[in-house]
Amino acid sequence: MDEQETTVAIRLHDNTEPLRKKDRIKILCVDLTNQSSSVQFLICTAGVFVFYLIYGYFQELIFRLEGFKPYGWYLTLIQFGCYTLFGISERQLREDRTRRVPLQMYSFLAFLTVATMGLSNTSVGYLNYPTQVIFKCCKLIPVLIMGIFIQGKKYGTLDVMACICMSVGLILFTLADSSLSPKFDPYGVLLISLALCADAVIGNVQEKTMKSHSASNSEMVLYSYSIGFIYIFIGLAVSGQIWPAFEFCLKHPVKTYGYAVIFSITGYLGVSIVLTLVKTFGALIAVTVTTCRKAVTIILSFMFFTKPFSIQYVWSGLIVLLGIYLNVYSKNKIKWDLASRNAIHRLCNKRRTRHENIQENV
Repeated sequence: MDEQETTVAIRLHDNTEPLRKKDRIKILCVDLTNQSSSVQFLICTAGVFVFYLIYGYFQELIFRLEGFKPYGWYLTLIQFGCYTLFGISERQLREDRTRRVPLQMYSFLAFLTVATMGLSNTSVGYLNYPTQVIFKCCKLIPVLIMGIFIQGKKYGTLDVMACICMSVGLILFTLADSSLSPKFDPYGVLLISLALCADAVIGNVQEKTMKSHSASNSEMVLYSYSIGFIYIFIGLAVSGQIWPAFEFCLKHPVKTYGYAVIFSITGYLGVSIVLTLVKTFGALIAVTVTTCRKAVTIILSFMFFTKPFSIQYVWSGLIVLLGIYLNVYSKNKIKWDLASRNAIHRLCNKRRTRHENIQENV
């Protein structure tokens, strides 16, 4: 999950391979290959924000329904089913029916995807939604660790400092939530922590797989989610949870199936754009983009849904944002430092010129 170099501020220095000429960048069937890096990045970032903000709103709205708490895995089953149908449709439209990645790899990716999304969806029933989101903001920590072990990447001091800030902010935010929110449950913390670990692995594995096999986004989504659908269906059937969940949702079709379809559509579009970021620019920068989006999600959650509030949420969230800033700065350090020096130099020249003009007039 990631970004690319832009003329504004974004520059990648995390050993990511540059985009190859034969690779094409498409967003919602719109070819962006010939656009500048700045345009590509801004369009991808805007897409991530728009679709995932809607996604987050409906995710929280679904769990607001009384009695839905035990059925997080059933929601994930619906989501994976919709993603499978969307993936088939997209590949038919693009006339792309070739599978480039081995099924064994997709089986592993599907397991990680199920763990990431299933555990994340289920945790919403046990945690205040902003707490769940702030945890997801900090997945940069396991991404860095897994990036070192899986891809042999090296990260600098600023990235380490960013992880420390995120960890401290996360702990303080969680402590505030545990003392204020009646919905807080340590089981939810366990669920979202496991989801983060799976997410950290999947981002790096996806990046490595897509680049080594030149796989398309639609192929990655179709096989990962269709195999994942089978995993979840078998799990729910064996545990006996699928029929009670089906009956409950049938009693509230609009607030469950209806919202779930909107939730799935926006999630699918968001996933497609994030995979474009992963394939083009690497996992670390895409995590930074999605993390910034989550910060906005937290603010909107407090605005749209009534919940306990404490000033500790604010300053612990700011510590997390400091970590995000340090991470982004570490990727743009050379360019930002140069821009700062140029700005200071221009300012000094203007002041010197103004001072000389005043002396001449005197």
